Amino acid sequence: MNEIDMIIEQTDNWVKKVIMKYNICPFARQEVERGSIRYLVVEQTKVKLVLKALIEECQYLDAHPEAETTLFILPRGFEGFYAYLDLVDMATDTLIEHEYEGTYQLATFHPDYCFDGEPLDGAANFTNRAPYPTLHIIREASMELALANYNDPETIPERNIAFCERKGSDFFVKLLAECMGK
Repeated sequence: MNEIDMIIEQTDNWVKKVIMKYNICPFARQEVERGSIRYLVVEQTKVKLVLKALIEECQYLDAHPEAETTLFILPRGFEGFYAYLDLVDMATDTLIEHEYEGTYQLATFHPDYCFDGEPLDGAANFTNRAPYPTLHIIREASMELALANYNDPETIPERNIAFCERKGSDFFVKLLAECMGK
């Protein structure tokens, strides 16, 4: 198996064995079962090239409605969480500059994700931890529809944090290692 296929497999394991299995995202199961999640490994490490690839991926999604969403995986160059957060800010600005605001939004995942005010090893951070730095490109119209058909969508983050805290950090460290094949 080549490196790109391995990264996709590890990320797919995370989607199925963490996000879907523990209902972190209540909308993931439908897309996994439909096969409508696109996994894109972006090998560029220069911010300008990553942002260009992001817009190209939005254009791909424009042309391919059968792909509901893309996990835009960055295996190198953004291992540092703060550098990743800088990229997230620039990516959001780039979506606006290219008139994709209102069409696509980004959800963010990183192996060292840490919510402001949370300790680095806090279990709540695992709601947004993934095997690799990842930008999740979400169709806003689909998200609005999904949220409209879900009771109390504003409780999803609170429910996830409570679940992660009940399970504890060690549980998720082990689970992510399993997703990576370790």
